[in-house]
Amino acid sequence: MVRERRKHRARKVVLATGAAGNLGRLVVQALHREYDVIAVDRRPISGLPKDVTHLQTDVRLRAIQDVFRTEGLHAVVHLGLLQNPRADVNAYRFNVVGTQRLLELVSRYGVRQFLMLSSANIYGSDPDNSYFLTEDAPLLGAEHHPEIRDLVAADRIVQSFFYRCPEVETVMLRPVHIVGPTVRNPAADYLRLPRPWTIMGFDPMLQLIHEADIVEALMMALRAGTKGVFNVVGPGEAPLSRILEVLGRRPRPIPSSLARAMLRRAWNLKMTGFPPSELRHVQYNCVVDGTRASEALGFKPRHSLRETILSVQDPLI
Repeated sequence: MVRERRKHRARKVVLATGAAGNLGRLVVQALHREYDVIAVDRRPISGLPKDVTHLQTDVRLRAIQDVFRTEGLHAVVHLGLLQNPRADVNAYRFNVVGTQRLLELVSRYGVRQFLMLSSANIYGSDPDNSYFLTEDAPLLGAEHHPEIRDLVAADRIVQSFFYRCPEVETVMLRPVHIVGPTVRNPAADYLRLPRPWTIMGFDPMLQLIHEADIVEALMMALRAGTKGVFNVVGPGEAPLSRILEVLGRRPRPIPSSLARAMLRRAWNLKMTGFPPSELRHVQYNCVVDGTRASEALGFKPRHSLRETILSVQDPLI
């Protein structure tokens, strides 16, 4: 249950969704150092400080409104977008309707800040991409990657909120591929494969960011008291071949048509967690510009490119 409302709080109160995920736990632990935290997730949460309040519920349900009404929230940190590669209707509804619900409550109850973690993947990996896409680039990721159509929709909902509620300090972070010792996502899982597939004749440039650096970027965005959309990049970019070399991997180059046919069959038979559209990330570029986050938030990654790459070899928690 949510704690009883206090008349005088020593610290501001932040509600964090998606708190049961590995990245969510890291974010809650960082928030806890500066704020009173209410951690929300449909799943049970373990490994959090004892004085962090855990509310196990769906963000679309009445219990969330009760938190907004009674807790005097200063900020909402929205990490609770389901990353479901099989993208069923329930996941789409949860992500899109859940984001809309949170924004309605933020506006109704006068919450000062709203921050959502999106992804640079929504720009899409494409042969026509220029290098260093800015935040104004079109969001084409769902054209060839239908599994992320809900992320694109949620991103656009938040963009419209900027104009409808200018009094709220609304921030959206679009990080490049997040990797690290605890992260489970397609990019990190791919780099953990001893014999990963590569597409014959292609060697795209990739950008990675360490999980600890994206947590720091999020904290800086809350402190900055700013608003806007920010690409968040790591310490540089490198060809896929060089990244695999640093990890000591032995890639298997496969023709594009054969790779897609094989992966599509494995996907349909539920023999893999990688949808066929993921192959575009190891074939085409999606390199973004992080200048805006650097200048407005003062963000600079602490981990080197080599440290970031090697972080996927650490044991998962």
